Amino acid sequence: MNHSLMIPVVGIIVVLIFFFIIWSYLGLWFQALVSGVNISLLEIIFMRFRKVPPKLIVEAMITGKKAGIELETPLLEAHFLSGGNVIRVVQALVAAQKADIDLSFSKCSAIDLAGRNVLEAVQMSVNPKVIETPLVAAVAKDGIQVKALSRVTVRANIERLVGGAGEETILARVGEGIVTTIGSAETHKRVLENPDMISRTVLDKGLDSGTAFEILSIDIADVDVGKNIGAELETDRASADKKIAQAKAEKRRAMAKAEEQEMIARVQEMRAKVVEAEAQVPLAMAEAFRSGNLGVMDYYKMKNVEADTQMRSSIAGESTGEDDAQGTEDITGE
Repeated sequence: MNHSLMIPVVGIIVVLIFFFIIWSYLGLWFQALVSGVNISLLEIIFMRFRKVPPKLIVEAMITGKKAGIELETPLLEAHFLSGGNVIRVVQALVAAQKADIDLSFSKCSAIDLAGRNVLEAVQMSVNPKVIETPLVAAVAKDGIQVKALSRVTVRANIERLVGGAGEETILARVGEGIVTTIGSAETHKRVLENPDMISRTVLDKGLDSGTAFEILSIDIADVDVGKNIGAELETDRASADKKIAQAKAEKRRAMAKAEEQEMIARVQEMRAKVVEAEAQVPLAMAEAFRSGNLGVMDYYKMKNVEADTQMRSSIAGESTGEDDAQGTEDITGE
């Protein structure tokens, strides 16, 4: 291609690109102009250099203008650069104005930057949300388990959205209140007859304190009777006591058995010593005969004494047996 023709072609392309870019900015400026938004063309162009999407800012300003809310361009750009959701903030401001809720742009942007869905919070302020708690089980004083299911109607508190606790805290506090109410009831029948006592007790505790919500009502959806926990505990306790008593008895039996075995061992040891001693008697007598310390007459005298002792013992044993028999006859009458 001829160099003389290339230069005009390149120039035309550059001019077309320039006019295309200008036309896109010009279109946004014209859209803002006809919508009543006061923003200059240079501001729209400079937004691109500040890495802010001009279309997003212009559309947000137009939305606010149509709702009667005057928004400043620097505030919208600052919120976008801070990582906020500009469209959601503007929609929340519009919804708050329609619901006659006092909500400024600074507060709304702070709620959005805190990670809260500010639009949903405003909608919840107008249309309360119902949170269903999980099934909560508690035991009354009579030992019967009661299971309760409740529904909590909450409304968002705009003033406490930043730094306020969420739904999980509400559910935990309501569950704690249900357990406290059932546990303080004298009988489970009282809870079944008056389930609204749970609602009254929980509401009186001010469970929404420090949270981002305001509790409007707590309704008991279902109440059921569970297990007899008291009876189960008594049964388990009795079983444990029985096992402990059995263990102690077994310990005493083992100790008695050990003492008996020890006594038998001692008796056997004593008998062994007696037998050993008796075995030494003939040897001692033989030694006495050899040494002349014991004569034949002495030996016969000793044998006579032994015989006489055995005879007396025998007579005494027979007499004791007859007396025992006579005593038994007297007792039985035979």
